[in-house]
Amino acid sequence: MRLPGWAAALIGGVGLVVVWGVFSVLAFQPQEGTTFTPVPSPFAVFDWLFVQGNILGAWNVFQPTITAAAIGYAWGNGIALVLATLVLLLPRLETLITQIAVVTYCLPIVAIGGISVVVVGGAKNPGDPSATAIFLAAIVCVFTTVVGSILGFASADKASLDVVRVFGGSAWTQLVKVRLIAALPSILNALQIAVPTAFLGAVLGEYLGSITAGVGPTLIRLQGQLDSAGVWSVFLLCGVFALVAYGLVGLLVRFVTPWVAGRPS
Repeated sequence: MRLPGWAAALIGGVGLVVVWGVFSVLAFQPQEGTTFTPVPSPFAVFDWLFVQGNILGAWNVFQPTITAAAIGYAWGNGIALVLATLVLLLPRLETLITQIAVVTYCLPIVAIGGISVVVVGGAKNPGDPSATAIFLAAIVCVFTTVVGSILGFASADKASLDVVRVFGGSAWTQLVKVRLIAALPSILNALQIAVPTAFLGAVLGEYLGSITAGVGPTLIRLQGQLDSAGVWSVFLLCGVFALVAYGLVGLLVRFVTPWVAGRPS
């Protein structure tokens, strides 16, 4: 009997927590003369979040990061969709645009982050999203969305394209009437994948930039205090946010393209 998705996820989550707890006790003991351990137990993380009440200030920590990730997500995916559309209207540009997308994927993000700190800077005011975080969140989205969109546009039914062409439709009409509908599942899946990558890019941008608010500065402060429970708690909250955002976009995908969700495998 096949387990439902929620049950498999629950069992997997519980298993990970159990393995985490065993390793924290057996493999990562505190150094002699100190109480610091690089891998705190799940109970220590729970204590830091809920018993000490740090979860109450989580929104203040994550709000600048979420804002930067959302802005970068919009810019990066918007540019990617424009580039993919240009490939359809001007096919000779496909090689150039594909190479640009590959370059954005292959560039060492840490090196680009260091350069972007100098070029675009950080946040103008305390609490504002970092310009570096927005830039990195945008650049990490480009490759996935460009490739997914181009493949989606290319999957359009040739017979439908011929019908539009016979009735005098232009390349733009083919794009709007046929290619966009065919490409919608691929585009939405690419946008879904870009959600956690944009958030990761924003966190890295904050970590490298000189700002005072957000996940990045919080991690730097907790690491300086050797607060491993705090660091792991922030990491866990980052994972929860990315997972929830990914799931919400997945629900949007199922709502917008129900014919794909109901297609038998």
